[in-house]
Amino acid sequence: MIRPPLHGASPVVGIVGAGQLARMTYQAAIALDLRVRLLAEGADEAAAAIGAEVVLGSPRDAADLARFAARCDVITFDHELVDVAALRTIEQAGHLVRPGSGTIAIAQDKARQRAVLGEAGLPVPAFRQVADLADLIGFGREQGWPIVAKAVRGGYDGRAVWPLADEGAAADLWARLDGEERPALLAEAHVPLDRELAVLVARRPSGEIVTYAVVETVQRQGICRELLVPAALPAAVEAEARSLGRRAAAAVGVVGILALELFLVGERLVVNEIAARPHNSGHWTIEGAVASQFEQHLRAVLDWPLGATDLVAPAVVTANLLGGAVGTEPRRLLPGALIDPRVRVHLYGKVARPGRKLGHVTVLADTMESARQSALTAVARLGGAAG
Repeated sequence: MIRPPLHGASPVVGIVGAGQLARMTYQAAIALDLRVRLLAEGADEAAAAIGAEVVLGSPRDAADLARFAARCDVITFDHELVDVAALRTIEQAGHLVRPGSGTIAIAQDKARQRAVLGEAGLPVPAFRQVADLADLIGFGREQGWPIVAKAVRGGYDGRAVWPLADEGAAADLWARLDGEERPALLAEAHVPLDRELAVLVARRPSGEIVTYAVVETVQRQGICRELLVPAALPAAVEAEARSLGRRAAAAVGVVGILALELFLVGERLVVNEIAARPHNSGHWTIEGAVASQFEQHLRAVLDWPLGATDLVAPAVVTANLLGGAVGTEPRRLLPGALIDPRVRVHLYGKVARPGRKLGHVTVLADTMESARQSALTAVARLGGAAG
């Protein structure tokens, strides 16, 4: 099957997944008069509840994916937890899948990420996929303790990541995972980081590529709590971060948005992970950049000209809203957060639970201190978790 170019009549963009990233992508699609169709596992998911066309099915079911692809002009993603073999079959049948199955296969496998990016010359930490406890301890002895163990697949917001101080900690982890379906594990050298950064890249099939300002991601308990834009960096470090983002995008062949997470050690950059989709580190772009990451992702997967990435204010801060105490419902507290006229609130339509990502707040200001104070105050007024 050969599809016509994605120009003229409004194409149907199919998004596999229906979480908050799909929700915000749909909001960007409305302005472009694009039709969006979602493959959702439940009608109550964040994007499914706001009016987009919804097809119920599983991203891990080949038949569901094939039926969904037949109803769309181009397929893209809200997450990477998709059956890659099924995606390859869809591509072979002539459907447009962007990013492609090869990129998704890398994005969902941390060991493949390390191998591909390392082979492309990007600065990745020493790593090894380990088969048994002896492998894990051997890696620690070679690299020196502490080390970090990660599940090769899955894991986010600090989940399935285990810092290991010594051999005893490694043995305890192995025993704790024994009896469960032990995940494939990746062992990595510990990186004594000073700050965490992220850079967003948009790339279209024609090869056009743009980068956004480098972001400092403020992490607490393994969860991104704040985005500070632009990150306070020497010009040479910012230029290197942007270059690494472009090189990573080319190495994995991404079409659409790619987020590259980085560790800053002094003035040296070390690659952490990638995500081949819109990303939490780019939520600031909705108000803070000329073209948001969500609009940019749509333009890229449709192979349309990309938008400008310039900041529209000297300082932009986004603070994530995590569920606070039991019974705290942010929607009921919304008027209080809007007292500050600079505050822009995005709620994801999720049932409130302690620690769950329920939304985010963005503030534009002349100084980072002013933007940050307003954003954190608004999150507190919405009943967000402290810390």
